[in-house]
Amino acid sequence: MAVVYQKSKGLTDKELHYCPGCNHGIVHKLVAESLEELGLLDDAIGVCPVGCSVFAYNYFSCDMQEAAHGRAPAVATGIKRTHPTQPVFTYQGDGDLASIGAAEIVHAAMRGEKFTTIFINNAIYGMTGGQMAPTTLIGQKATTCPLGRTKEQAGMPIRVSELLSTLDGCVYAERVCVTDIPNLNKAKKAIKKAFQLQMEGKGFTFVEVLSTCPTNWGMTPLKSIEWLKENMIPYYPLGVIKDTSAEVN
Repeated sequence: MAVVYQKSKGLTDKELHYCPGCNHGIVHKLVAESLEELGLLDDAIGVCPVGCSVFAYNYFSCDMQEAAHGRAPAVATGIKRTHPTQPVFTYQGDGDLASIGAAEIVHAAMRGEKFTTIFINNAIYGMTGGQMAPTTLIGQKATTCPLGRTKEQAGMPIRVSELLSTLDGCVYAERVCVTDIPNLNKAKKAIKKAFQLQMEGKGFTFVEVLSTCPTNWGMTPLKSIEWLKENMIPYYPLGVIKDTSAEVN
């Protein structure tokens, strides 16, 4: 019998711990498939964050390193400089990357460190109970802003892809989502390109994935997808933010 589809060898058999409707599992699948299809799986080294995906080392079938909260880019820098020919990636959420780890990711991108970051933006702190994140939208409720985020009190949400794209060392930044099959395919294409550019030695590459958090948003999985489409995408538009490989010299 012909095999139509099978789980990527880039994933282990460990059962995922994520909440129902969470997009982390989908993105794990895309990263694993990309590494496998590019022939990079055996040499890949990933760096886990602190947050909902803190146990990512249980799920990827490649070498993984745990980092302190927000320090994944610094750890990845050390790994990549020590093993320059191997694919290195960080997998981080918005609290880990955009808050406590903001300086780490900015300076790694500015230096043009040759690793790839997969950034999961669900506009809230997930693991710690639903506090406001740097990416929480204006009016969006969280445990630390029960009446909704306001510009006057917390400023505007940070568009991380646009921020990093202004730095010379960042050669590729794209924002995607995984709400349906067409967008899922675009997300995988972006992830594969990020790894390809890394292996070509171009510089720092970055893929932001808009994601749902049904538990902390207080919604069903289906409702959270609609909320993402209606509220997150208008503020965080999908598409390529920066791609120096497409520039004509």
